Amino acid sequence: MPAKAAGHRARLREKLLNGGPEALADYEVLEYLLFGALARGDTKPLAKRLLERFGSLSAVLNAEAAALKQVKGVSEATVGQLKIAALVARRMARSEVQDKPVLGSWQALLDYLAIDMAHLTVERVRVLYLNARNRLLLDHLVGDGTIDEAAIHVREVIRRGLDIGASALILVHNHPSGSPEPSRADIQITRQIAEAGRPLGLTVHDHVIVGREGHVSLRAKGLI
Repeated sequence: MPAKAAGHRARLREKLLNGGPEALADYEVLEYLLFGALARGDTKPLAKRLLERFGSLSAVLNAEAAALKQVKGVSEATVGQLKIAALVARRMARSEVQDKPVLGSWQALLDYLAIDMAHLTVERVRVLYLNARNRLLLDHLVGDGTIDEAAIHVREVIRRGLDIGASALILVHNHPSGSPEPSRADIQITRQIAEAGRPLGLTVHDHVIVGREGHVSLRAKGLI
């Protein structure tokens, strides 16, 4: 490796280790990640091309492999390096909500959902089933598609909860448009599930909508 490139990598490593969690700019984070894929040379130009193409560090890490490969200089090894970083982020976020009372770890749950769903280009619906201590029993993927009665069958949501002995549930879905503001259908289906579950002892704690622009809680907005 040329001495100049080796020196730059050493300085970046020192900055990472001694400068604290915010020491590196986004392009420097990408540079460092790419060290593992590009054994020699300067990774800064590729890091900056990736950010220019996708717009943010999160978007780079969550981009499809085919889209990444359209950027000059991206190899299979590069894609693998980016994908493992994204996987580590999701696993770390998920570990913060497992085996803990969900309502007492609400911000950790929101962080996990944002990392896992905000980047999706299709609408995905999930139901988080909780036990009597508000610990996660099941993170159930209902499916992909518009959130309406065709995507969420009220009877099936309630039946699954009763089958596993859940006491409560949280509905979750994303808006690929970016804005997390609820639609009329979002509100309607939430109220239908809440009404169906109430006499059976299955409470709808919330419906969280995730988008690139943030999240919305229907309970916080007074809609359930």
